[in-house]
Order: sequence, then C-alpha cells, then structure tokens
Amino acid sequence: MTGSVDVVLLTLDSERMLKKCVQSIYDNIPVHKLIVVDGYSTDKTLSIIGKFSERYQNVEILMDKGNRATARQKGIERVSTEWFMFVDSDVILCSDWYKKAQKYIQSNVGALWGIEVWSTINNPKTLKIFLIVTRKISEVRGGTHDTLIRTELIKDIKIPNGLHVFEDAYIRDWIANKGYLVVACYSPF
Repeated sequence: MTGSVDVVLLTLDSERMLKKCVQSIYDNIPVHKLIVVDGYSTDKTLSIIGKFSERYQNVEILMDKGNRATARQKGIERVSTEWFMFVDSDVILCSDWYKKAQKYIQSNVGALWGIEVWSTINNPKTLKIFLIVTRKISEVRGGTHDTLIRTELIKDIKIPNGLHVFEDAYIRDWIANKGYLVVACYSPF
C-alpha cells in the first residue's frame, strides 16, 4: 500500500473533540481528501472544519439528514483512492497510525481496524481486560472509528438505510463475504 488515502469523517455537533481529531488525521495519515459528511450540525462543527479547509484545501463537505448508514454510504461514494479510512469525530489517532498499519496490509486484507483505547482508562489491569474485550467485539461487530478499507471491495455496497447502528458490522461482513480479512490490531490504536 502506497500513496495517499481519502478519509471519511462523519460529524454531527462534534465540536468537543473535532479539532484534535482532525489534526491527528493530518498529522498521521497521508490525506488525499478529507470527506466530511455532516448531519446538519448546530454547534461549531462546520466552523472548525472550515478552518481546516482553509489550511489544507483538500476538504470536501457533504450534508446528510439521514443516519450513520446514509452518511457512510455518501462518503464511500466520494472516495477515489485505492484505500480509504473511516475516522469517527471523537477519535484521536495515535502517532504514526498509518505507518503502523502498513505492516498488516497484505493481499488478503480488506480492512484494518485500530483498537479503540479510551483515554479515561489509566489502570494497566483494566486496560488489558478492556483491550481483550474490544478485540472480541471487533470479531463480531467490526468497527469504523479508525478503519482503513480497500476501496474496491465496497464500491458496490448499498448499506441499508435503516442501519443507524451496526452499519459497521454490515461493512465488515461485506468485506469478509468477498473473501478478505478484516484485521483488528492493538497497534495502531
């Protein structure tokens, strides 16, 4: 895997963590285009995105009154790179996320899911248990909070409009049904 990737970011009144989230994307991912799908935010979300748009000039903003399924579908339809990422608006990517992800990318890998680590977990024993449980959840549900996906595998996907939740499982199953692995890993996170 080489080159830059499109990043799809869903937002809806996301101002609380958005600046740190988007900065972590630009600091750790070779962004071809940041595709923001906003659910008509009423807070400062679009203003924050606007500042990144002025700075990087590769930001595309789409509006969607639907749900996560319709927003993800709209984002997928705008992707033009060989691989792309979903990043949730409350996620801060670890340093060198993309560099760490590259070692997992092989010809049979369709998606790579970085394990979610909550910043509020400070106890090492609690963290260890949390990571084990989170990895198990990924085997069943998938996840899209920081996920790198091989674009060709889902260009033909039509996520059912009613999937406000579990749209991530639908995407995961779609990729797996094409014979590719969805890899959950502890690093990147």
